[in-house]
Parts: sequence; C-alpha cells; structure tokens
Amino acid sequence: MPLKTLIPLLIATPGALFLGLSLVWLLGAGVSERAMARITKAVYSLLTLLAVIIGWRMSAEGAHSVRVLIGDWFTVGHYGYPLTLLVDGLSLPLVGMTVVLVSIVGFFSVRYLHRDPGFLRFFLLLHLFTFGSLLVFTADSLDLLIVGWETVAITSVLLVGFFQYRPEPVRNALWVFTSYRVADLFMLLAIFLAHHWLGTTSWDGLLGAEEGRGIHGTVVAVLLVIAAGGKSSQGPFWGWLPRAMEGPTPSSAVFYGAISIHTGAYLLLRIEPLIRHSWIATGLIIITGLATAFLGTLVHRTCADAKTSLAYASQTQIGLIFVEIGLGWSTFALIHLISHAMLRTLQFLRTPSMLRDYHRVHAAAGGRISPTGSHYESLLPQSVQVWLYRLALGRGFYDAIVDRWIIAPIQALARWLAIFEPRAPVKKAADR
Repeated sequence: MPLKTLIPLLIATPGALFLGLSLVWLLGAGVSERAMARITKAVYSLLTLLAVIIGWRMSAEGAHSVRVLIGDWFTVGHYGYPLTLLVDGLSLPLVGMTVVLVSIVGFFSVRYLHRDPGFLRFFLLLHLFTFGSLLVFTADSLDLLIVGWETVAITSVLLVGFFQYRPEPVRNALWVFTSYRVADLFMLLAIFLAHHWLGTTSWDGLLGAEEGRGIHGTVVAVLLVIAAGGKSSQGPFWGWLPRAMEGPTPSSAVFYGAISIHTGAYLLLRIEPLIRHSWIATGLIIITGLATAFLGTLVHRTCADAKTSLAYASQTQIGLIFVEIGLGWSTFALIHLISHAMLRTLQFLRTPSMLRDYHRVHAAAGGRISPTGSHYESLLPQSVQVWLYRLALGRGFYDAIVDRWIIAPIQALARWLAIFEPRAPVKKAADR
C-alpha cells in the first residue's frame, strides 16, 4: 500500500471510529465496556502499526517528507483552500508519540473508568481527540491545522467538565473554554492576515515568502506565538491549566501532560523559520517561557495535591521548551518535548498510587526521608523569601488580577449596555 494511502488511513481511522460509535449510541444501541475495550485495543494497535510502517517506508525510500493532496475545500478562481497532509521529520515523531500514548491511556482507562456512567462518553471523546491531534501534526497549512486545533479544544473542554453533576468541573470547563476562545482569536486573525498579505497559509508558502521577512511576517508570527501560548498555558493564559485537572486522571495525562499541552510548542517549531526573521516574536517567546517557568517552579512546590503540582511542573517544562525554540535549538526542543510528554503521562497515571508509594518508602526508611530539592532560595534575604512564598501560595495572584482588571470591567460594561435594551411594557393589574 503506498504512503499516500497509509497516511490518510492513519488520520481518518480514529475519526471514523468516533462517528461510527456515536451513530450506534444515537440509535439507542449500547456498547458494552468489554466491546469498547476490544475495539479500542484493536484500533490503536492498528494505528501504532501504521505509524511504524509509515516511518519505515519513509526511511527505506529516503523520503524526508510526504505530501498527500486530498482535494480542495473550495476554490474561487485562483483562490482556494487545499486539503493537504504533510508527514516529515517534525510531524512523524509526534504522530508516533500520539498513537502510542493514547493507546496506553486507553488501555489504562478501561479499568480506571470501569462502571462509570460516562464510560462510553469518555472513549468517544478520546477517539475524537486522537483524530484532532493527528490532524494538527500532519496539516500542511494553517487552514487545516485549525480544524484539528479546535477539535482538540472542544474535547479538552468536555473532558474537563466530565463530572458535570458537580458545579466546580463545569465552572472550570467554562474558564478553559474562555481561555481557548481568546487565544484562538489570534490564530484566526493570523490566518486572515496571512491570506491577505502572503496569499497562502501553507507551510512552504508561509515560510518561504519574501513578505514573511518584513513587518507582515512579524505580525503573523506574533499572533501565532500568542495563540500557541494560549494552547500551552503560557504567559497571560497560564491560569487555565490547573483548573483543567478537574477531569479524569487519564484525560489529564494525555491532554495536559502529553499531547494537547504541547501543540502550542509544535506550532512554534513548525513556524520557526518565520520566527527567526522577527526579533519581536523571538523575544516574546523567550520572555513568555522564562516568566512561566519561573512562576511554575515557585507554585508547584507549594501545591497540596499531586495533579495540580504536576500541572504547574508541566507549565515549567513547556516554558523551557519555548525558550529553547526562541534560542533556535529546534532539535533539542523536539527531543525535550517528546521526553517530557512520556514522563508526564507516566506521572499522571501514577498519581492515584503516589501517596501509597510514598508511605511505603517512608516506612521502609524508618520514618526518616531527607528533603529533596535545592536550597538556593536560602541565599536570598528573608524578606525576599517570604515574598516569594506568598507569591507561590497565591499562585501568582492570577485569579485576582483577572477578576479585577478583565472580568469586572466587562461586567460593568455589560450592565451599562443593558440600559439601552428595549424593555417590555409592564401591564397594570387592572389590564390583566
């Protein structure tokens, strides 16, 4: 089977699985846990095999990249949206990582969510998420990438609010949804301007155009950096990731430890030639990454629960990946990204057993375990240590800043605008 058939098959399989199972559910036919487990194991074993075959065939044929033109979404004269998939040295490792880690999480979830009322719903969203992630990593243009980008976003939000019978998960899911919407506005604006100024959003056209080296390229690059920061919970968007821990542990592992949280870094790696020509975009990436890594390091050391601590630790590492991309260390950043994704997946899946393991080690050591971590902060003045500790306990005072300077003004504006809304006349009691 040729590569140009294997690649669309790999991408489309989880999407077709989602549609098929959703249709069965809508028709009122149930899918048992055992059937879902067998289907999931068979499909993801096939996806892993396809990823291995694609990598082996590309290596054997000496193909550095393979493009597959599926067709055009629409065309008007010389203007159109081609649907093209791209597998190269950047996307192939991430495709392999995605199918392997989602397979592990899927196998783990069969037992973890046993007899949960949302068992079928979780696996439907997991299959849809896989399709969206594979589409992000193989899209050959921003036009197609944003389809997978939004698919990953909606599945993330729905899994954050997975336990919808409690108000807190729903409230946090809305917070995550709002953060995504704000960041995605910059992505949409970048796509519009790229079409207007550069005439295309394909990677070759976007990164090779002469216009991309001037002010137009700088504006597009900065907008995409902001969008990537929103997806990876960096900089001004850093407050949503801890709230996303309300979802089930398996989804936290695959979304916010492994794949979804790294899609922003992938976007920066993909547009790295465009960033290199803009010192503004480069500086923004480095400053955002350093600031987030610093705050994440402080906060995760004061968190009382394991998942939130891992969330801030993930932000720290992704901040460092951003810095590496800004410095031009693309290969090192890719290795760091994949290694971090695998480590966080293991750590998130192990969180339910972490306390038990700690108590066993504590008992085996006779109740004496030396504290871990560095003590460089002891070199700072006492007043600075106290200030940093208060900053960490307050989690950077992010919620207070957002409430005071963003939410409160918007609510005040909404109340003021409500004055101009037409009101229905109130009938008197005698007229009723």
